[in-house]
Amino acid sequence: MLRLGRVLRSEALRQLRHLSSKPGGDVLPQSCDVLIIGGGGMGASSAFWLKSRAQQLGRSLKVLVVERDSGYTSASTVLSVGGVRQQFSLAENIQMSLYGYDFIVNSQKHLGDVDVCYQPNGYLILASDKGADILAQNSKLQNELGARNELLGQEALRRRFPWLSTTDVELGCHGLDKEGWFDPWALLMGYKRQARTLGANFANGEVVSFEWNSSGALSGAVVDSGDGVQRTVKFDTCVLAAGAHSGQVARLANIGNPEAKDDTLRVALPVEPRKRYVYVFSTQGRNCPGMATPLTVDPDGTYFRRDGLCGNFLAGRSPNDDEEPDCSTLDVDHGYFETDVWPTLANRVPAFESVKVQSSWAGYYDHNTFDANGVIGRHPHYSNLFIAAGFSGHGIQQTPAVGRAISELILDGRFSTIDLSRLGFERLVKNQPMFEVNIV
Repeated sequence: MLRLGRVLRSEALRQLRHLSSKPGGDVLPQSCDVLIIGGGGMGASSAFWLKSRAQQLGRSLKVLVVERDSGYTSASTVLSVGGVRQQFSLAENIQMSLYGYDFIVNSQKHLGDVDVCYQPNGYLILASDKGADILAQNSKLQNELGARNELLGQEALRRRFPWLSTTDVELGCHGLDKEGWFDPWALLMGYKRQARTLGANFANGEVVSFEWNSSGALSGAVVDSGDGVQRTVKFDTCVLAAGAHSGQVARLANIGNPEAKDDTLRVALPVEPRKRYVYVFSTQGRNCPGMATPLTVDPDGTYFRRDGLCGNFLAGRSPNDDEEPDCSTLDVDHGYFETDVWPTLANRVPAFESVKVQSSWAGYYDHNTFDANGVIGRHPHYSNLFIAAGFSGHGIQQTPAVGRAISELILDGRFSTIDLSRLGFERLVKNQPMFEVNIV
């Protein structure tokens, strides 16, 4: 029997909002070398890497980040569950997450005095007989690229995880190393603080339009700082990293205009918000998953992991395409847990047959409707516009690699750490999707 308790925002999120509602933004300058639209994980990482690498190269670079949500109250970065894993099907995603893992566990080396609270408990992705072959193929590629995971059949799964019911499970892939979860808020603040230390500016405001020069190139952005005055910031280069709002911002730059003369401008940036719920629950059931339990993903996409030291768990599940919730608010659908999430939890873990929801929250995926993968790189029409958006729920772990990649494109003119060419905007123009099988 499901006992649904009073559902509240977690105390941690309330404290986060209290603390983040106070910071004052920097004064909006009239011009900069690089304007970054969006101060979440992707934007802040890009600012950090641009300033860090420019300093190493002995180059002066004026970087400005403009963030519309000054308190990060609805930012995808801080509302994510903060997972890092290599269990993907695309080489680029595996490589970016390997790079992300190394950065996260060595975050103090890069960002100074920051504790991202990394928990190295791995992932356990389960597959039915229909998905077992794909899971095995993906595991082979992941290990070839430097990940470390193992494939477990039903009997091995029961021995390793005695709390798990293997009904309808054919195979599991268990991450042995370089996987776990961390505090996204701490990582974001680490990026931001270090970027500011290196000279980057972070201003509060929303980009409401763009300006073009006589040759048709983007030359400025009009920013509404919320004080009744709109100001123009001139720039040489622009980075679009506005998360779930990136598609909307791109339209301001005439991207996706069906009447545009240039074919590449007719292609929209297909990024939009998708709301996802996270539920925190407790259980008094016996044979409960222990502290070292990996983040476990059921074949139907339902996931859960331990949450802190007090016996709580968190869980969620992405809805089917025809069941996407309204995104106008971040209200939580409590009934969704009872009808869609809890039945799978109870079936997979008998100890979860009787649970009590303690708190919940909702956050946005910056969902790429084209192929659910990030768009990374230079726009084919605007040579001074770079995009880092559309990561569809797996972006936080890839912020170190994407920010580094954006800095390489701007400062060096090419990718050098990881070749992410296949994830560029050109694939949208050519209608060549890069589908990722392991989306959680």
